[in-house]
Amino acid sequence: MNDCIFCKIVAKQIPSKLEYEDDLCMAFHDINPRAKTHLLIIPKKHIETMKEIGVEDEALLGRMMKVASDLAKKFDLNDYRLLISTGKGAGQEVFHVHLHLLSAPV
Repeated sequence: MNDCIFCKIVAKQIPSKLEYEDDLCMAFHDINPRAKTHLLIIPKKHIETMKEIGVEDEALLGRMMKVASDLAKKFDLNDYRLLISTGKGAGQEVFHVHLHLLSAPV
């Protein structure tokens, strides 16, 4: 996807404050944080919404959840939220699946 901002981050065409990267996904700080800690975990594979997730993506989604758990530990978050929005009506702004890791409200 040539115009996808997250694909451009994966391709290192746009800088990010990277916290984690492996062959399947990466995690970086949200540029418009809604919590003290607000990270985005994204698949390197472009998947527009959760509606397009296939059985072949099960391991990828599991990996994203494990990365979120590991990052929560790294940032010493005892209470946190994980959020995936699907579709414009649900608040999805970037149409590339992404998991928000947000620290609990203070």
